[in-house]
Amino acid sequence: MPEKVRPVVPLLRTGAVLGEGPDAAIPVHYGAPLREQRRLLDGRAVVDLGQFELLEVRGADARSWLTTITSQIVEGTPVGSSASFAVLSPQGRVEHLASSVVIDEDALLLVLDADCRAGLRQYLEMMRFAARVELIDRDDLRVLGALAPASEVLTDLDLPAPVAVWSEPWPEVAPGGVAYGPDPEDPVGAVLTVLDAEALAALPWRPEHLAGMSSWEALRIADHRARARREVDERTIPHELDLLRTTVHTTKGCYRGQETVAKVLNLGQPPRRLVMLHLDGSQDIPVAPGGQVTLGGPDGKAVGTVTSSSLHADLGPIALAVVRRATPLDAPLSVQVLVSEADGEEASAWIDASQEPIVLPREHGARPKTAKL
Repeated sequence: MPEKVRPVVPLLRTGAVLGEGPDAAIPVHYGAPLREQRRLLDGRAVVDLGQFELLEVRGADARSWLTTITSQIVEGTPVGSSASFAVLSPQGRVEHLASSVVIDEDALLLVLDADCRAGLRQYLEMMRFAARVELIDRDDLRVLGALAPASEVLTDLDLPAPVAVWSEPWPEVAPGGVAYGPDPEDPVGAVLTVLDAEALAALPWRPEHLAGMSSWEALRIADHRARARREVDERTIPHELDLLRTTVHTTKGCYRGQETVAKVLNLGQPPRRLVMLHLDGSQDIPVAPGGQVTLGGPDGKAVGTVTSSSLHADLGPIALAVVRRATPLDAPLSVQVLVSEADGEEASAWIDASQEPIVLPREHGARPKTAKL
């Protein structure tokens, strides 16, 4: 049966401007996006990530079972430890992404992007066979995002005890991982705190406690971190998004899609690569996901698509895009945007963009960087 629609109500409505797409139920900002972003950077605000979904995997075989059917090792890791994993197709394409926290010896809590739980749950149900596991939708919980655990950020609120806290030392390469490009400059990382939803809703929230989703996206883009609902499409393989850095363990043993992972890692190159774009902000035209990226101006060759965009407090307008591997690293690019005309119709405009490489093609001397032991 299809998953029931999960109602999401913002923690604070005062000044809230709701987002679009996968973030439509959550405030994109509360009236002062750059000020909110500064508070988030300074460790004085959290982001309401109520659109994120949670799935508990519980049972005697939960950890060994997930280790077998996903791209990551979670068996034998300490209680409280965090990880990221992917489920790949037989052809090695990314089907599901999840962040996981070991909440006790027999259970993990999975944090998933908006509207991603039903698909992953369906796959896990198909793969359960005789494994002693139970899958539990945790709609009683809610996620807060920040640069530290929520209790360290919101010291003036009586927060409930966290059910789980997820974090990883991004952009450090995880055990078994490899990096396909340079580290981002001045990374800030991310921490997800999972708490009781009813208790959170009852707290006396004030505007200074919260930053909108545009702030979270700006920091994510600057950190070069891919997101399931933005960067992943039906053709994505992990190498294209630098997911081998933390999400795919390259030496863990057999799992679905491993052959493609190994072939591209050892013998080939990904056909596309993730880049961060520094956008020309002089025209003050927002760039939306889905905009075409061209080489050689508006009439040039189409080489990719914008996947995420936001306004960064220090870097200005930035975006992530997936482009063809052969796109020259130093080539100026153009990005398509849609503008409304006086008659109500939309017309295409173009703005200039420069690349900050995330995944480097091997012909430019890039070799996957392994984790430090």
